[in-house]
Amino acid sequence: GSKRIVGWATRYRLRAEARVARLVDPRPELLRRLVEQNYSLKFSRYALDPDNHITVVFDTDTEDASPYKLYYALKELATQADKQDDLLLEEFGQLEAVDSSHLQPLPGLEAKVKHNFIVNSIRYTLREMEEGPLDPQTYPGGIAYLLLSLIYKIDYLVKPEGYTMEILERIHRRYFTEDKDKTIQQKNQLLVSGLRALLQRSEKDYNREMYRVITTFGITVPATHDRLVHLINGELHHMDWYQENGYYAVAQAIPGYLVGYALFNYALPQPDRDFLHLYYRIAEPEYFRALGFQPDYCEPGTHTLDRRAIRRAIDGIAKKHRAQFPGLRPAVSSLIFDNLVDFSRSYLQMIRQLDLTKME
Repeated sequence: GSKRIVGWATRYRLRAEARVARLVDPRPELLRRLVEQNYSLKFSRYALDPDNHITVVFDTDTEDASPYKLYYALKELATQADKQDDLLLEEFGQLEAVDSSHLQPLPGLEAKVKHNFIVNSIRYTLREMEEGPLDPQTYPGGIAYLLLSLIYKIDYLVKPEGYTMEILERIHRRYFTEDKDKTIQQKNQLLVSGLRALLQRSEKDYNREMYRVITTFGITVPATHDRLVHLINGELHHMDWYQENGYYAVAQAIPGYLVGYALFNYALPQPDRDFLHLYYRIAEPEYFRALGFQPDYCEPGTHTLDRRAIRRAIDGIAKKHRAQFPGLRPAVSSLIFDNLVDFSRSYLQMIRQLDLTKME
C-alpha cells in the first residue's frame, strides 16, 4: 500500500515494521486510539519508535514463522499502515507525514475530474432520492439500490484513499454486517449521513487522498465465476418492476449495484473483472470522456449506445483470455441496444452465461 515495510531476519528471529506518521504532540486520545486498535490486530501492533514515529510492528521467532503466518502478518501490517496514515493525519493535527516520497500524486486535471465526479454523483443520487418519483418510505429497497450503487461506483472508479475510503468501507460494513436490528429505512439513513459527510469535505481534502501507489496485498476475497452468477441470479430480476413502473433511475441502479458489489467484495477471475469494468465504461460515459478515454461506448447526454464499439470491446476481452478459457464465447447477439436500462440487463445476463472453465 502507501507505506514501505522494512525489517530484518536472522536464523532465529524476524521483524518488520512500517512507519505511519511522526508524533509531534502526544495527545491522550490518539494514544488511546492506537492502544485500542491493538486489540483488533492478530499479528502486529502499534508502537512508538525512539524518534516518536507511530509504527506498525510485527516480529516472531523463525521457528514459528510458517509461510501462512508470514503472509497474513505482513498483509495485516501493510493494510493497517496504508489505511491509518491518512486517517490519523486527517483527524489529529499533531502529526507529520512520513515515507511518502514513493507516492505519485494524480495530475491536477485528473484529480479535479475525480473530485467533481464524487460531488456530482452524490448530489444527483440524493436529489433522486428526495425529489424523484419513488417514495423512500414506501420503497426503501429501491432507495438502497441507488445509494449502494453510488458507493461502489465511487470506490471503484475514483479509488480514493484515507478518509474517503474509510467512510465508504464503514457504511458498507454497517449496512451489511452491523446494525442488523435496524430497518432498511434506518440503514438508508446511515448511508445518506456518510455521503453527506463526504459532501462537506473540500477539494483540497480530496486531493490529498488521490495518488497512485504500488500495492502488494489485495483485500478482496477470491471468488469464482459461480459466485458472480449466484449474485446476478439473486438480484437482477428486481429491476423489472421498477422499469415497468417508470422508475428508471432505480432500475438502472440495480445492475450498477451488482457490478459494484462484485468488484468491491470479490477478487473474481480476470475475464469477469474485465467485463465488469467495461460495464462502467459504457454506463459512465461522461466520466470516462472527461478523463480522456476513447472510444465513447455510450454518447454522453443522450446515452445512445455504440453497438459496433461495444461488440468490438467484448470480442477483444474474449480473445485476450481465450487461450486460458477456451469456452469463453460471449453471446453478443443477445444484447439489447435500445436503451441503457435494457442493455444493462442483457449485458449482465450475457456475463451470467459465460463459460469460464479453465484450460487444464
